[in-house]
Order: sequence, then C-alpha cells, then structure tokens
Amino acid sequence: MGESAVRVLVLMHVACEPAAEYESVLNERGVAVTNLLLDSGVELPDWREFDAIIAMGGPMSANDDEQLPWITAEKRLIRDAVAAGTPFWGVCLGAQLLAASLGARVYSGAAPEVGMSEVTLAPGATHDPVFGSLPTTFPAFQWHGDTFELPVGATWLAGNDAYRHQAFRVGSAYGVQFHVEVATDLAAEWLAIPEYAAGLEAVHGPGAEVGVLAGLAARVDETRAIARQIFEAWLDNWVIPAAQSD
Repeated sequence: MGESAVRVLVLMHVACEPAAEYESVLNERGVAVTNLLLDSGVELPDWREFDAIIAMGGPMSANDDEQLPWITAEKRLIRDAVAAGTPFWGVCLGAQLLAASLGARVYSGAAPEVGMSEVTLAPGATHDPVFGSLPTTFPAFQWHGDTFELPVGATWLAGNDAYRHQAFRVGSAYGVQFHVEVATDLAAEWLAIPEYAAGLEAVHGPGAEVGVLAGLAARVDETRAIARQIFEAWLDNWVIPAAQSD
C-alpha cells in the first residue's frame, strides 16, 4: 500500500482550527484526508474506515458533554479507535479528549497559557520515535486554559513550568497540548472567538494581541519545522506501517 492509499480522518471542532501544517504534510504525501467539522452537526463516521485519526483544538471543553452531546460520541470514537491500535494525533483540545477518553481527568489550569513558550522534553521522550529527535527545549505556541492528568499507562513526553503535561503517548496515540502547526494568519483568526480573546486578555491584558502575534511571527519558521518533524515521524513510525499491514 502506497501513501496515496492511506486514509486519515481529521476531527475539527471549529473551522478556524484546521490541521494546518499537519494537513500540508498529508497533502504533500498524497494521503487521503477527510475533514469533519463537528460543531456543524455532522455525523461521526465509522472510525474503522480510516488508517489514522487526528483531533484538533477548539474553545469547548472535553467535559462539555451536557451542552455538546457530540463530545461524548467523539470521546467514545477515540476510546474505541485507540483501544484497537489506530494511530491517533490529538492537538490541544484533541489531546484533552484523548486523555478523557482513556479515563484521565481534564480540568482547568491555574491560569490560561497564551502565546509563545518553551517546552522541555520529559525523560520518557528519550527513546520515543516521534519526540526523541527533538532538542531538549523547543519553542511552541500556546492557547489553552485546560489541562489533564496522564491516562494509566501513558508515557509523559514533554512539559513546562506553566503546564506540566504538554505531550504524552499511549501506544501509537499522541496527545500534544501546544500548537506548532499554526501560522500567524491562522492565530489571528482565533481572536474572533470570544473564549480565545478572553483567555488572551486574562493573561496579557487588553490590547495584547499585537504582541502575542508578533511573538509567534518571530519564531513561526522554527515551530512549523518542529510540527513537520514530529508529525512526519508519527506518520513514518506508526501510520504508514499500520496501514501497510492491513
């Protein structure tokens, strides 16, 4: 099976949080991508039809089951797919959904983390096929207020002083709290989302968007290169081999 026969499902929660640089990699490699915008009311497909699943970010919480019943269905899909060994890549809310679907607690952090930060590899990353080749500390863009406990059996891969759990792995399923996939113009679109704008103002005060976006612009080439590095390693080590064995 060539890469053109690989099928990847992308679960989006708002239109302005696509897979971005990750999808660019998939398109360049000829992978068949199905994007689903869940807050539009679309039905979830049978996850067995796909070789891998990506879940992106959004302003909602992984605990919003009462307000958003599709969150419950999405967590069930993630739980079942990961249990079956389907490679998974969760970003921000997607990482929190992965943790929740595997029985871990998702909760509000001490304060929102918005803007550029430094992330440091955890000891578990040393021999990880995806994170093991990264520098010990690297830049990442952040925009979140929730965090999570690690699921039972998870390997802790990265963290920082603000949020200890920035990345983890369970089998071929990865949760990545930070946004290295985002370009400056996409981050600017997030300011139109009230929850995101409120998080920015809570951390940095009124009028902070210019500085936050400038901080991303100054290092976006680095962060997008990191996105490509870890995502291609995930594809090469987990997704392509699993698809070829089907």
